Amino acid sequence: MDFFPIFLKINNKQILVVGGGDVACRKVDLLLKAHANVTVVSPQLHPHLQELLQQQLITHIEQPYQSSQLSGADQVWATTDSAALNHQIYHDANALKIWTNVVDDPTFCDFITPSMVDRSPIQVAISSGGASPVLVRYLRERLETYLPQNLSLLASFSGEQRQRIKQHFTTVDERRKFWEQFFRLSVVENAHTTEELEVAFQQLLTEKNQCGGSIYLIETGHDPELLSLKALRLMQQSEYVLYHDDVADVFVDLCRRDADRERCDHKNIQALTENLTQQGVRVCILATKDNHRPGIKKYCASHNGIFVPIFG
Repeated sequence: MDFFPIFLKINNKQILVVGGGDVACRKVDLLLKAHANVTVVSPQLHPHLQELLQQQLITHIEQPYQSSQLSGADQVWATTDSAALNHQIYHDANALKIWTNVVDDPTFCDFITPSMVDRSPIQVAISSGGASPVLVRYLRERLETYLPQNLSLLASFSGEQRQRIKQHFTTVDERRKFWEQFFRLSVVENAHTTEELEVAFQQLLTEKNQCGGSIYLIETGHDPELLSLKALRLMQQSEYVLYHDDVADVFVDLCRRDADRERCDHKNIQALTENLTQQGVRVCILATKDNHRPGIKKYCASHNGIFVPIFG
């Protein structure tokens, strides 16, 4: 392991960025999101950095780099277009025991920044240690399709309920099981507001001994590339897949690999789904757009299921 994975708190830390071009812009934006105090050293500034300076979000030292500028810095970023200068900055900062990053040059880095999937406060970081940036980008894109957009909402809400949960459940195991069930509720997965989560939260506390599954009705059509990211995510989450004869194999293959699969017809699908959800199973129903049965959609809605149309 060339780099130890870690999340750093840089709130109000003094960060020195040497260089004022495109690369500096990207790094400064990330540093400001983490509430760092950023000083940029460069004779000229990119227009974006000029805007940040005018907004008093950064400090600017309008001079070429000098080692004396490192004084008081907690962290240093070398982003100039001169490899020799970047390496000099690294050696100067190391002499002062200041963590330094020379952008796109892992050999001259005390730390590196990973590719990130940001659903703050949930963050997923991926790194190859600089070995394969394209592969890392590919993995991040895959993760983006799996992780719901409302993760920020879920994380913030659940964090605010810790004391309430302790009043209802005396053991860690009981609280863990409650949250596992809560996050698997269809209404929670589909929630867009705190109010929706609060309703589901209170209802689950009242019915805490009940454990039901979930229903996902996915319209498949003919072209798998028309599936939405949400449809793909739900297909990957499902533990059991029910599909009709007219559903192409490519759609079934896109579902979770270890999920149980069963071909069914329109006559027995409701009975199968009812039995599975009572066992607490997540059920994905695949039905073609051209041969869609209104009864299935109505059944899904009546059981708080999620319907995802082919274009949606």
